Amino acid sequence: MRDLMGMMKQAKELQERMQQMQAELEQVEVEGASGGGLVSVRVTAKGECKAVRIDPSLAKPEEVEILEDLLVAALADARVKAERVMQEKMQSLTGGLALPPGMKLF
Repeated sequence: MRDLMGMMKQAKELQERMQQMQAELEQVEVEGASGGGLVSVRVTAKGECKAVRIDPSLAKPEEVEILEDLLVAALADARVKAERVMQEKMQSLTGGLALPPGMKLF
């Protein structure tokens, strides 16, 4: 019974740390870029887009399709970086706790 109480306490502590990490992730921002920096986006580690910057040289009607492709690429770059930040935070949170593959805690 004592082991069960200890496990329950650890689970509660982990849950509290996860909630704290969630709040921190809302504050962490990463930048994704494409087109050699002509298009960049800034997103939170949770994936919320905060800003888009487009070099004025791309604002030509005949360049719209290229601009759209670059924006998609910049968002993809930012998403990869945000996921990396989340994984790093999760590893530090779980302290090496082995979780089953594909299991997400949030």
